[in-house]
Amino acid sequence: MASADEATSETDASVLSHSFVIPSRSPSPVGSNTDRASIWPLLLLLILTNMAMSLYTLPLNRVIEKRLCDEHYAHHDPSAINAGETIPEKLCKIDEIQKQLAWLQGIMETTFVVCDFIVTIPFSFIAERFGIKAVLWCNLVPRIFMSAWALAVGHLTHVLPTSAILAGPFLATLGGDCVFNSTIFSLTSSLAKEYVERASYFSYVSSTTYVVAFIGPSVAAFTMVHDLWLPFWINIVLLLLAIPTINRLPISEKPNQAPANSDEVDSLLAAQSPRIYSNAFERPSTPMQSIISAVRRLVRLVISRRNFQVLLGSFFLTALASSDTKLLVQYISKRYEWTFAQAGFMLSAKALVNITLLTAIVPRLIRVSMSTKPVHGSEVRLNYLGAEISIGISVIGVLLVALAFKFWMLLTALIVYALGSALPVFTMSLVKSPLIAQADSDIQDFSIVMLTKTLGSLVGAPLMTVLWVYAIKAGGAGLGLPYFVSASVYLLAAAVTSCLAV
Repeated sequence: MASADEATSETDASVLSHSFVIPSRSPSPVGSNTDRASIWPLLLLLILTNMAMSLYTLPLNRVIEKRLCDEHYAHHDPSAINAGETIPEKLCKIDEIQKQLAWLQGIMETTFVVCDFIVTIPFSFIAERFGIKAVLWCNLVPRIFMSAWALAVGHLTHVLPTSAILAGPFLATLGGDCVFNSTIFSLTSSLAKEYVERASYFSYVSSTTYVVAFIGPSVAAFTMVHDLWLPFWINIVLLLLAIPTINRLPISEKPNQAPANSDEVDSLLAAQSPRIYSNAFERPSTPMQSIISAVRRLVRLVISRRNFQVLLGSFFLTALASSDTKLLVQYISKRYEWTFAQAGFMLSAKALVNITLLTAIVPRLIRVSMSTKPVHGSEVRLNYLGAEISIGISVIGVLLVALAFKFWMLLTALIVYALGSALPVFTMSLVKSPLIAQADSDIQDFSIVMLTKTLGSLVGAPLMTVLWVYAIKAGGAGLGLPYFVSASVYLLAAAVTSCLAV
């Protein structure tokens, strides 16, 4: 959470307010007197949005595949199409259709990440002027549109070509995952009073995500078996329910509130560093100058701290490596010739391990470790060790996924891979630790982290798509190519993380 002087000072807004989520003149989260109940609206918002996205992702694969399948057999083998009947999904697992599906999904993912990335800093000014809730409401628009657009493309087969589905992610210019996650992590951090509580909150946020990841594919699979279009309608309803939930978030309702009197202004300005105080009346005169000023501040925050640079390198590499999870549904469906609904149930097994790990095991280990080792710096060492172990487990898990050619092998591999999911708990806690944190950079640091993770996903999405297309061509053991590469990137991330001066 930003300090009090950051939260109310008008004169240094151009210097301090341009991280994405909680700029200095925007509404501020409730501070030190916030009780544990304040996190529940935040978790509910996470459940609604993540469940909605889960209900969108799985059936979207089938909608695109169905269109491609119909077109392929209509052109190459009309006899395979019975009048008024849908082509069996297993006939759609041929290489030509799956490669087209991979390209379309890869382009959509890349487009979504690019649009999200380029608007992250500009959206800080929207948050500053209209408040964080307005930004979150904007963030719902592209999510609702993508489901509505999938329904349109799926039904209007004689009007819209299959490639029209690529238009869906372009509305991420109203905010995507980077914008949303920056807000969530910053608000979560602001609700905690001390390290153990903060680590627990991060674990709750991560575990909530995985709870949805456990339930979501199963719900999506169950509903799409009965009606392919039902998950999209449920998606839209959940996102509409997220609107009133945003209203209940623990955020002040007084954007752009100035200090009550001139004495308060003087005391707040006096609390600023000499550099900021001297630039108090040098505010950028145009939006472009404001953006440039924001970028310069973010760059200064990075280059002034070597440990932060190392940690950002780790965030980038792990985000790149974890881009392979976007392929899991297609990978399982192609390798074992399963329907997407069957693959969805398999992903729920992986998420069950995530839930157990993050709701029960990790928070308990943190509390026990910190209560039995009250040594200065022990929290940093705990987070560092936890991050390295999590990355190591991810390396083993992803290699097992690549080598799994039987069902039981894949199930074992996914369970092991899931054990590495505690990584964000430890790395996000490192951002707030004395190893990284500065007094005036709390919120900005999280924005930089989210931008870095988004950049990793931006590189990872097209890379994994290309690797997957080559893997389909290779066939057999070659289908694991994206996961072999992912394991190599995780190893590099472990090496980078080990460079932290703990």
